[in-house]
Amino acid sequence: MSRRAERVARVAVDTPLAHLDRWFDYAIPEKFEADAQPGVRVRVRFAGRLTDGYIIEVTDRAEHQGDLLPLERVLSPEVVLTPDQVALIRTVADHWAGTFADVVRLAVAPRHATTEKATRSPWPDPVPDPGHTDGPLSAVPTAEGFLAAIARGGSPRAFWQVPPVHALVGDWAQGLAQATAACLASGRRAVLVVPDVRDMTHLHEALQERFGKGTVAVLHSDLGPSARYRNYLAVSRGTARIVIGTRAAVFAPMPDCGLVAVWDEGNDLLDEPRAPYPNARDVGALRVAQQGAALLLAGHGRSAEVQRWLRTGWMGLLALPRDVLRRSTPAVRVAGASDAQVERDPLARQVRLPAEAFRTLRDGLAQGPVLVQVARKGYAPALSCDRCGERARCQHCHGPVQAGRDGTLACGWCGRPVASFRCAVCSGTRLRAPVVGSVRTAEELGRAFPGVRVLDSSGDHVITEVPDQPCIVVATQGAEPAAPTGYAAALILDTTLTLTRPDLRAGEEAIRRWLQAVALVRPGADGGTVCAVGPSPDRALQALVRIDPGSFADRELDDRTEAGFPPSWRFVQLEGSAEAVDTLVAASRLLPEDDLLPGAEVDRPVDGMDVLGPVPLADDKVRLTLRVPQAHGAELVRRIRAGESIGSARKSPPVRVAVDPQRLE
Repeated sequence: MSRRAERVARVAVDTPLAHLDRWFDYAIPEKFEADAQPGVRVRVRFAGRLTDGYIIEVTDRAEHQGDLLPLERVLSPEVVLTPDQVALIRTVADHWAGTFADVVRLAVAPRHATTEKATRSPWPDPVPDPGHTDGPLSAVPTAEGFLAAIARGGSPRAFWQVPPVHALVGDWAQGLAQATAACLASGRRAVLVVPDVRDMTHLHEALQERFGKGTVAVLHSDLGPSARYRNYLAVSRGTARIVIGTRAAVFAPMPDCGLVAVWDEGNDLLDEPRAPYPNARDVGALRVAQQGAALLLAGHGRSAEVQRWLRTGWMGLLALPRDVLRRSTPAVRVAGASDAQVERDPLARQVRLPAEAFRTLRDGLAQGPVLVQVARKGYAPALSCDRCGERARCQHCHGPVQAGRDGTLACGWCGRPVASFRCAVCSGTRLRAPVVGSVRTAEELGRAFPGVRVLDSSGDHVITEVPDQPCIVVATQGAEPAAPTGYAAALILDTTLTLTRPDLRAGEEAIRRWLQAVALVRPGADGGTVCAVGPSPDRALQALVRIDPGSFADRELDDRTEAGFPPSWRFVQLEGSAEAVDTLVAASRLLPEDDLLPGAEVDRPVDGMDVLGPVPLADDKVRLTLRVPQAHGAELVRRIRAGESIGSARKSPPVRVAVDPQRLE
């Protein structure tokens, strides 16, 4: 043990234990004086083991009163964690009841020593842009003031309701590039976040077209460790002025950040699947509040979270006037919506492909490619008993029985062939396919339109682009390829299946996915048309016909507020063994002694808190859900974090904690 050194490093040690979620003081040996700076990676001895960490602060006074252990090693003198990042990571960890170590793993790219030591190559500056007045946002009346405020160095916040159409007015990538130009004009830098690699490629092309090749730093895991770390260093060193990437890019160490933009803000790919499960849209909102940057959220659909921010005035709306929107977008209709259509086709509201759908395909093929959006891949991804409707299950693993193109039956989980079927409920032996996949749909359409090329884009076979000639493209949701001049028509199938998912966000997600298909179609003035097959009175389909996701989001927010669901209420879900969940709730001092957990020793519970459950799960686990109004959400999360710390110190069984989970079944 060494005596306390003159200079002390406060280190964030890489440990997931909640009761150790704080900084620890270490003495800085003389040999590390030059390299031991805030933001560098170090190795320290912690609990008898060598553990990695980051220096958060260098000071002359230690909080620990005894002797300090010295730093074992400075792994690299490269500063990879900025003070702004530290503040954001701490805020995110506190907001989602996580630890600093959990979040910093998401925020900082893994080290690649060879790349770090390589000679620094110059990073080109963006080509001076002629202005930010040229682009899709110029058609939006309220966008001029938004862009001007960014260019002046302000921090406005807005949601851009992107028109779903294959035209310049609906080119979201050009719109984000336009906002980036305004940010660069203010002398600041921009962070742009997208859900997936395909969107990132489209945005990357738009930015390089506007600002020059090589000016954009790209961050995503598919790059490989060397390229990803090289781009991360270009951002942290301040040489790159524009960074784009998937959800983790929202933490990018961009100095003097002036704009955070998130495309397709309601996409579930923006949800981090690792603890503490933050959402990139919400992290972006926290970041701009801390750093004084502008925020631009955009999408064809609209989430209830964004609607709440719009309603409270926290952000403004950028949208085309209704009359301009209707003229700019494709014409959308629902098959069998009118009595006249039902008179012409009595089965219009009962069959999967009514006459109106075939008419849409036939008329569209006369002008170009036609898109058919379906909900499931495969041939017959689900089978049920023809007599009682019970789902067909494998006798060995209880997985779903599926049918192949040749009619053979097999389990979708274990792959075992199913020679014969007997329903466990009614002893029926005949099967029917309530769900038809993309492969079978393509097969049926190929027979209905002989001589027309039919393409399938689904599963592991996703097509990027289709030729600008008559063909039918059957694609699952999210796998729709682009057409050079847009599709002449689109057919949206399986709407009932999409709407009836066991998820709180089913309607919201359905509109988002349908509008993404609509966005690939030509404007109505050029003959673009869309036909959806489903229950026409459903309010989600009515919003689709009107191209009005805003009214649906507004009604959805009202319903969730009345029912006590996010985003008006905050939810915390606890999953684990019954003993572990009870221990955590008791340690968090959430319930009075005479309630669920005796001996909690609490003065009073959190105001307005409801306890839902516990609900039994698989593997002898349970789920307990706690909810409170937004005003008391921070207090609930604070107590949960305190309970986690107590449980961690006592080595209690682990509990999975999810704050405001994006999926509620």
